[in-house]
Amino acid sequence: MAKLNALNIKQADHKLAMLTAYDFQFARLLDESDVDIVLVGDSLGNVALGYKNTIPVTMEEMEVHVRAVARGVKRALTVADMPFGSFQADPITAVANAIRLVKAGADAVKIEGAAHLSAVRKIIEAGIPVMGHLGFTPQSVKQLGYKVQGKERRSAAKILADARALEKAGCFAVVLEMVPEGLAAKTARSLKVPVIGIGAGKKVDGQVLVTSDLIGLYENPPSFVKKRADVAGAVRRAVGEFIKEVGK
Repeated sequence: MAKLNALNIKQADHKLAMLTAYDFQFARLLDESDVDIVLVGDSLGNVALGYKNTIPVTMEEMEVHVRAVARGVKRALTVADMPFGSFQADPITAVANAIRLVKAGADAVKIEGAAHLSAVRKIIEAGIPVMGHLGFTPQSVKQLGYKVQGKERRSAAKILADARALEKAGCFAVVLEMVPEGLAAKTARSLKVPVIGIGAGKKVDGQVLVTSDLIGLYENPPSFVKKRADVAGAVRRAVGEFIKEVGK
């Protein structure tokens, strides 16, 4: 896959930029802005569907949003999250669900954690690229809590070992979320595949953010996000002006 081959190389002079999209318009804007990877994250549960977390997101919901995003992306790599419950049962079910996302338009899928390496390997054997995701994994929020992972020596060693296991299983990249910068840097040095951080410092091979956090559309973004715009404020102002004009 040409898109994947272009990204599956650690480049000192090019850090990978990855952002989320859940609909056609945002996907098109991100693609036109030269982002490397568009992620159809199960964060759509919080951002687009109003859920408290990502756990309720279904395969059917992911498919709808992947189709919309795929229609807007012409150049970037489109990665789709495997939602909670779509890969944990057994490898056969995991492969079937990954195929559904690819048929909807994804170029690759992303799986949280390293507890289901057999599913990861089977999906890759089926010809579907897999991105790993370690550290804070939103689908495990009830178990982990919303906090930095890998601060203790034992948990840091496990994250590093899991990252190596995902690489060995065939993952083309690994996302590290909310881990100490030193651990993220060590992991990036240890792996041959790109390590993409979110709340993990700058010493990695790329960065990913939820677009709504980046542009000020979603309330209460994480503390590690530098808000680049105030889209929510712009929308409120525009709507307010419209209402005033209607009332004239």
